[in-house]
Formats: sequence, structure tokens, C-alpha cells
Amino acid sequence: MKQKPTDRALAQSAYRIRRYSVQMGEIQGQGYVGQALGYADVLAVAYCHAMNFKPEDPEWPQRDRFLLSHGHYAIAHYAALLEAGVIPEDEMQTYGGDDSRLPMSGMASYTPGMEMSGGSLGQGLAIAVGVALGLRHQKIGAFVYNSMSDGELDEGATWEAAMGASHHQLSNLICLVDINNQQADGASSKIMGFEPLVDKWQSFGWHVQRVDGNDLFAVRDAFDVARAVTEKKPRVIICDTLMGKGVPFLEAREKNHFIRVDPPEWQQALEILDTAYASGERP
Repeated sequence: MKQKPTDRALAQSAYRIRRYSVQMGEIQGQGYVGQALGYADVLAVAYCHAMNFKPEDPEWPQRDRFLLSHGHYAIAHYAALLEAGVIPEDEMQTYGGDDSRLPMSGMASYTPGMEMSGGSLGQGLAIAVGVALGLRHQKIGAFVYNSMSDGELDEGATWEAAMGASHHQLSNLICLVDINNQQADGASSKIMGFEPLVDKWQSFGWHVQRVDGNDLFAVRDAFDVARAVTEKKPRVIICDTLMGKGVPFLEAREKNHFIRVDPPEWQQALEILDTAYASGERP
């Protein structure tokens, strides 16, 4: 069991995940950086506090599994894998390039630590149910984390999988839902209303928590609760996040599902993150 990070160390990890994400965005001049900034606290808790894994051995059979159902969040996931030591830092410079192990959408066949090829939204939870059942069959006491976007709540396959997880009493399954209320075509809540989410997940037989996904320590507490629940049921943590969190001029954008900025603004974003961290401020 790895040692849990101090509050300061965990905050530093969240800061570095944000920074890595912006740096990779600058390499390509564009990307899903808004999601990465908003989701950094959740990923910091997952990889630096909660999950059991071996950075030097991504295929360790006893590891906790993290499934990135929303494959366009790959830049955020790579940043977490960089921070966790699964991917070497110098490889960040290859992001999105030819023959890179860090393509712009997550591919399990390329990237160490990437458990599934995501991007066809609504598939991850069903895969996670299968993985959780497989681990139970093998008597491996690891957790399966399924990370998904609020847009995936529009997909019927998500709710079929939610029923299956409850039916099979998959207490080794933790679903993370990022509620940033943005999809490619507009506000998620206007494209397909999904509230009341807590009531819906509870009615499907899940243990449910809802937290401010940008409150690092509230997220940490929610992960701890999810892992400690003794009821034989799957667990879900609904995380309300803000796209572009930590970089005010990106937070204020009406549409930042896919970000393109003027070249100097990438450095401006890094300077904002650095200044906030150096002063002890939280994004």
C-alpha cells in the first residue's frame, strides 16, 4: 500500500496535472484542455491518493483499473499518468505527433496505463462492468474506476450497464461522472436533461455521492468513502466541475469544449497556474 500524500503534495499534483495539460495543448496549438483543467483535481486524487498500481509495471495483475470512457479527455489522463510516473516526462513532447504513444484520443494499444480505447461515448461503463466481474471471478481485490462525461448520460448503454452493475452487486466498481455541462453541440443539460442525478443513480441501486469536483479535499474524502462502503452495491461519485478551472480567461469562455487560443496565451495560462500555486492559492 503506497503512502498517502500530504495535503500540500496532493495540491501540487493537481497543479502539475493542470500544467502538463496546458503544455501538451501548446505543442499542438489546440486540444481538450478545458476538460483537463476542470478534471485535474479528480485525477490527482485518483492517481496520487486512491488507486493501487505500480508505475513501473502498468500490467500488474493486482492493480486498480482506470477506464477513460470519454476518450477525448486523453490529454488529462496523460497528464495524470505523467504525474504518477507511468509515462516519462520527456515523452510529453511527442503528444499528438506521428508514432506517438500519446495520441489525441485515448488508445489502449499505444499508451501504458490506458485500459481502454475510449471516444465512442457511452461504452465505458459496460466495459467496466465486465472488468469488475472478471476481477471478481479471478478473486482479485482491485477496484475498477470508470471515468465518464455528462454527455454519456444521454446514452442508453450507460443505464443498461448501471442496471447490470447493481444486479451483480459490483462493490468493486466506482463510477466517476464529470458534470461540466458542456458538449460539442452546447450545454449538456439543454441537449438532454439528466437531473435529478442523485435520485436516478440511487434508484438504479448505486451508492451515490455528489461533490464539488474542483474542491480537491472534498473529492479526496468522496473517494475514501467510496472505497470504504460495505454495502454490496456499485458506487458513483458525481463531480461538478468548471471547464478551464484555474485559468480565468478560459473559465470565462462561453464555449471551451475544444480549445484554440492565440500562441502567447498558452504561456499566459502557465504563468497564471504558476503564480497561483506559488502563492498558495487553490484554483
